Amino acid sequence: MSNRFSGDSGKRRLPACSSRQLAANLLSLVLISLALSLPAAGFAAQTDDTEYEAVAEEYIKTYLAAHPLEGTALGLHEYDGKISDYSRLALDAELSRLRRFDDRLAKFDPAKLSARQSIDLRILQAAVKKNLFEMQDMSVFERNPMVYAGAADVNVYIKRNFAPLEDRVRSLVAIESQIPNILIAGRTNLNDVLPKPYVELAIQIAKGSADFLKKDLVSAVSGLKDEQLRAAFLDANRKAANALNDYAAWLQREKLPKASLDFALGEEKFRRFLAQTELVDLPPQKILEIGMAQLKAEQDAFAEAAKKIDPNKSPIEVFKQIQGEHPTPQNLIPDVAKDLDKIRKYVLSHHLVSIPSDIRAKAKETPQYLRATSFASMDTPGPFEKRATEAYYYVTPTENDWPDKQKQEWLTAFNYYTSDITSIHEAYPGHYVQFLHLNASPASKVEKIFGSYAFIEGWAHYCEKMMLDEGYGSPTSSSPSEEDAKRAAKYCMAQADEALLRLCRLCASIKMHTQNMSLDEATKFFRDNCYYEEKPARQEAIRGTFDPGYLNYTLGKLQILKLRDDYKTQEGDDFSLQKFHNELLNHGMPPIRFLREIMLKGQSKWDEVL
Repeated sequence: MSNRFSGDSGKRRLPACSSRQLAANLLSLVLISLALSLPAAGFAAQTDDTEYEAVAEEYIKTYLAAHPLEGTALGLHEYDGKISDYSRLALDAELSRLRRFDDRLAKFDPAKLSARQSIDLRILQAAVKKNLFEMQDMSVFERNPMVYAGAADVNVYIKRNFAPLEDRVRSLVAIESQIPNILIAGRTNLNDVLPKPYVELAIQIAKGSADFLKKDLVSAVSGLKDEQLRAAFLDANRKAANALNDYAAWLQREKLPKASLDFALGEEKFRRFLAQTELVDLPPQKILEIGMAQLKAEQDAFAEAAKKIDPNKSPIEVFKQIQGEHPTPQNLIPDVAKDLDKIRKYVLSHHLVSIPSDIRAKAKETPQYLRATSFASMDTPGPFEKRATEAYYYVTPTENDWPDKQKQEWLTAFNYYTSDITSIHEAYPGHYVQFLHLNASPASKVEKIFGSYAFIEGWAHYCEKMMLDEGYGSPTSSSPSEEDAKRAAKYCMAQADEALLRLCRLCASIKMHTQNMSLDEATKFFRDNCYYEEKPARQEAIRGTFDPGYLNYTLGKLQILKLRDDYKTQEGDDFSLQKFHNELLNHGMPPIRFLREIMLKGQSKWDEVL
C-alpha cells in the first residue's frame, strides 16, 4: 500500500534502552546458555525461522513483481517503468500465487518460530488473505471498473525526484504505453452487469485520469530537454489519455444502462473480511451496537460543547459560526505551518510520544495535479527510499480565479479548530510521527510493506481525541476567561465533528453490507447523524459501497483505547502515555490484535478487542 500514512526520512536515532529491553537482553543471555546445552532444539528453531524468512522474501519479490507501482512508491526502484498486467492470464496466475503462498505459510507453526517471526508470519498471512478476499470474495477485477480506470496513477513519478527527470520520463513512457492494454483487459474481464455506484465513479475517474495525463502530467515534465524523448512521451501520453476517454464512453454506453444496485458483501463475507484482515472476530451486529452507542455519545458531546459557545443557537448553527473563523487565502499556508509547529511543541513538552527525528514535515500547497481529490494530506517517502526523502504536509489552497463566495466556502474547512485537528491526524502525532517510528524501529520488510488499515488510520484518528484529552486547546489558567472556555469548546466541536463522520462510516458500512441499507438510506444516515449536506453525504455513502474497510478509522481507534486501558491496568504506577505510545508504534503496522499479544503479559491477549 503506497504512501500508507495518507501520507513520511531523515536522521534516525535508536530509542533509549528501556527496562523491558534490559530484561529482554538478560533473557537472551539465558536463552543462549540454554541453546548451548540444548543445541538440537536451538538449531530446530533457527531452521524454522530461516525457512520462514526465505518464504517471506520470495513472497515479497513475487508480490512486488505483480504490483510494481507499489514497489516504486516504497522506494525500490528496480520496479521503475513497470505496471501490473491485468490480462486474464496474469490475474489467474496472481490468484494461483496467492493461494500457493497461503498454503505454504499455513504449514508454519507460529509456536515453533521465534516470537518476532511468529508475529511476522501472521502479519504476512493477514496480507495474503486480504488480497485473496479482494480477488475471490469481492471479485474486484470482475465487478469493479474503477480498478482499470485508476491504473494510470503515476503520481509518484512526478512528485518525488528520486531519479533524473529523463529517467523518470522513460519510465512514464513505458507505463503509459501499457495503459491501452489494461483498459482492453478491463472490457474483457468485467461482468456484464456491474454495481451502478462503481460504474458512475469509474467514469469520473477515467475522465479525470485522462485530463490529468493531458494537462498536469505534461506540465510536470515541461523541463525535459531531450526532444526525442519528449516526442515519445507525448505520443504515449496521447494514446493513454484517448484510451481512458474511450473506456469512460464504453462504460457510459454499455455498462451504465444495465447497472444494478447490488453491491453488498452479506453478513458472512463481511464477518470473514474483518476476521481475516484485522483479526477482529466479533459479529458485525455487535460492532454496530458499539458504534451506534459511540455515535450517540459524540452527538451529545457536540451539542454540549455548542451550548457553552452559544446556548441560544442549535449545534449546527454554532458549528457553522465556528467555520467562519478561518485564515485569509493568502495566510492559509503560513497559518497552517505556524500551528503545525505549535502542535509539535505541545506533543514534546507534554511527553505524549517521542518524535524520533528532528526533520520536520513541511507545510506546502498541494500540487495542482492532486488538488481535485485532496483537502489536506501527509505525503511521505517510501520506507526504502534513499534519495527523495522529503516529507510534505500538503494543504489545498483556494484558486485565484474562484469567486469570493467559493473561496470563503472552501476556507470554512480550514477554520482554526478543524485545521488543527486535521494537522494532529496527518502530522503530529498522527501519520508523520507514525512514519518516523516505523523508520526508526527494527521493523522487518514484511512489517514495513504490509500494514493494517485499522492500525494506520485508527492511530491518527485516536490522536485527535487524545490530544484534546491531554489539554490541547484548553485553558492553562485555573480560572479561565469566558473566551478561553469558549475556545476549548470550539476545539471539542471540531474533534467531535471528525469523530461523527468516522462513526457514521462504521455504522453505514455494516448496515449497507449486512442489513441491506440502500445508497439513498446511507446518504440520509450521513445527513442525519454527522450533519453533512447532500453532496458530501452521498459521496461518503458511495465510498462505503466499494470500501467496506472505511469502518477501520473508528474500529482502530476503539481498539487502541481498549488496549490502552488494559495496558494501564497492567503497568499500574509505571504507566505513562509516552511509554504506551512509543511501545505501540515500535512494532511496524500490524493488526491491533497482535499489539495486544506483544504488549499485554500474563493475561489473555485474545479477549474482546473492543
